Amino acid sequence: MSTARRYRHTYDEYLKLGAESPLKLEFSDGEIFAMAGGTPEHGALAMQLVVLVAPLLPAGYRTFSSDVKVRVVVTDLGTYPDLSVVCGPIERAEDDRNAITNPRFLFEITSPSTEEYDRGDKLSQYKQLASLEAVYLISHRRKEITVVRREPSGFTEKVFRGGEQAPLLGASVDVDALYSVLQDLG
Repeated sequence: MSTARRYRHTYDEYLKLGAESPLKLEFSDGEIFAMAGGTPEHGALAMQLVVLVAPLLPAGYRTFSSDVKVRVVVTDLGTYPDLSVVCGPIERAEDDRNAITNPRFLFEITSPSTEEYDRGDKLSQYKQLASLEAVYLISHRRKEITVVRREPSGFTEKVFRGGEQAPLLGASVDVDALYSVLQDLG
C-alpha cells in the first residue's frame, strides 16, 4: 500500500509560481499544470475564431485572447480559454485581479492531450459560472464545433459539422470558414 500523499497548492502559491514561470500555468483542484504549447493548427484556429466571432458581437461585448485568465471561484479553477467573451464591464476575481469571472461565452480548441479534460472536468467547472451562456468546444480532429448552451432547464449540447452554422447571438459561426485556415498547413 502506498503512503504517498499528493501536495495540494493554494491559489496564492499558484499565483506566486505563475509570476516566476516562463510557462502559462493552470490551477485546478489544488494542482498546478503547465499548459501545453500550441501547434500551428491550434494557433491558426484561435486567430480565425477571433476573425469570425468579433464581427458578430454587438456593442458592449469584448473578446479576450488566451492571455486572459478566467477564474471559477466556486471550483477553485484558474485557466486560460482560447477565447473569452464578456458582455459589459469585466468582473475581476478578488483573489486574482488579472482573472475575469464573468465570461458570457468561452471557446476551447481541444488537443490530443487536453480533449478529455476540456470536455469533462473543465467544462463541468465552467458551467458553475453564473454569467456563462455557452461554451464552444472546437475539435482538433475534425471540422466540428460542440456548443454547450445554458437553457432554463439546464445545459444542452449540440454538435455542428462541416456545412453547418454554429449559433452565436442571433448570428452564426460557419464551421467550414473556421477550419478553412488549416488547408495550407499540410
